[in-house]
Amino acid sequence: MKLFEKLFRPRPPIRDREALADFIDAQSAFIVQKGIYEYSRARAGHYAKVLFAEEGFAQSVEYARWRAFPLGLAMVGEMVEGVLASQAGARRREFLDQLTLVVLSVFDRYPVPPSIGEAAWLEARRDLAHRLDLVGGHAPKRVMDIPEPLAESYFAMMPIHEKLRGRDFETTRNYLRVSLCNIHDELIARMDRAALERALIAGAVA
Repeated sequence: MKLFEKLFRPRPPIRDREALADFIDAQSAFIVQKGIYEYSRARAGHYAKVLFAEEGFAQSVEYARWRAFPLGLAMVGEMVEGVLASQAGARRREFLDQLTLVVLSVFDRYPVPPSIGEAAWLEARRDLAHRLDLVGGHAPKRVMDIPEPLAESYFAMMPIHEKLRGRDFETTRNYLRVSLCNIHDELIARMDRAALERALIAGAVA
């Protein structure tokens, strides 16, 4: 009974900065890691268990997931901005600036991954901040179009030799599009828009 209740318990509403940060963190990690693991298993086929048991491949997966995490933050962050922008009007830039702080706070939750190194990790943070800043320079995109500029970079991070990837880019891009649409639907279902907007604006005033 307890397991049943856990599985079907409503997820908490997103009504403040901390809850939004937790949502962005979890969903960004999910979208990039799930793609890496599932793609690697699909390419390895019957040898997946053997491959994942190899230390060298495990290190490659670790490297790939940390490199891809900032891309997940960029995609989920832009999706959240699009939801907020739909009713933000003239305050869109204000919301974007506060959302950027929330997204960067998620990035800063994690120490420098040893597999990445400090210089590359700090560069990834700067690139993430720049990508989010550019979001305010154009109209909000359709959710399914948000992964487009990052899909090739993400696919190139797969821990599978490029000669073995075949023509799988389209599949990976479609995975990102569908996954981000599902994340969008969850945000809409859980978001208390009025409370979240107040929390973001309060941060700007502070």
